Amino acid sequence: MEERTVREHLDELRSRVVRIALAIIILSAVNLTVSIRWIEMDGVPLPIPYPYPDPLDSISIQVIHAMSEQLVPEHVELVQLAPGQAFFAQLQVAIMLASILAMPVVVREVTGFIGPALYDDEVMVVRRVTLPALALFASGCIFSYLVIVPFMLDFLYRYGDMLGVQTFLGIGEFINFVMQFIIAFGLSFLLPIAMWMASSAEIVDERFWRRNVRYAIVVIALFGALITPDGSGITMWFVALPLMALYALGMVVVELKDGRS
Repeated sequence: MEERTVREHLDELRSRVVRIALAIIILSAVNLTVSIRWIEMDGVPLPIPYPYPDPLDSISIQVIHAMSEQLVPEHVELVQLAPGQAFFAQLQVAIMLASILAMPVVVREVTGFIGPALYDDEVMVVRRVTLPALALFASGCIFSYLVIVPFMLDFLYRYGDMLGVQTFLGIGEFINFVMQFIIAFGLSFLLPIAMWMASSAEIVDERFWRRNVRYAIVVIALFGALITPDGSGITMWFVALPLMALYALGMVVVELKDGRS
């Protein structure tokens, strides 16, 4: 294989980063300017979507409307607390959606850059974990959106309700809150993949995870307490218990792999 200079590697890295950035920028622009509408027949909407240019009802705005309807508790008002806050919330959602939609480009560019430096068996490992990692990340995001965030918002709203305080949610804080948990859970659901890769790379042995179960439970519980905004000790378990289950899954997968090898 022909040796490449450091400058050539840096040039290639820059080109790949630029392609990733362009993909995210283009998709963000689409999310900010294009609306998803539904084909109608005799006034009845059909389950056939089509894009339509409309910055005032763009994809990002439609997503914020859906989040507001599905996640904000009843009797809680979503408000704009500063000029431009709604626009920046829309921009944030557009970029997040673009980053998710651009994930195939990100995976292609990253694997294309590191591929030549890997042995054939290492390339196969990367290919084998890519789809499961994407599936676990998506599962974590969906689980957070459907289960964790609605429960936490409703639970925290009831705190204010018991005090007789009317609750208002700033749209910026609302989007940040939701994004925080969606991304945190998406990344947390990659725990079995991280455990499997650490064992495959012989950083730790296969029995390491079972020997350190008690420490893992403490660390996961602390993580749940840190990212939950209340001190009740209840919401943290909605974060910690799924991660403990994922740790157990990762432990089983690693030990089964060891038994087959």
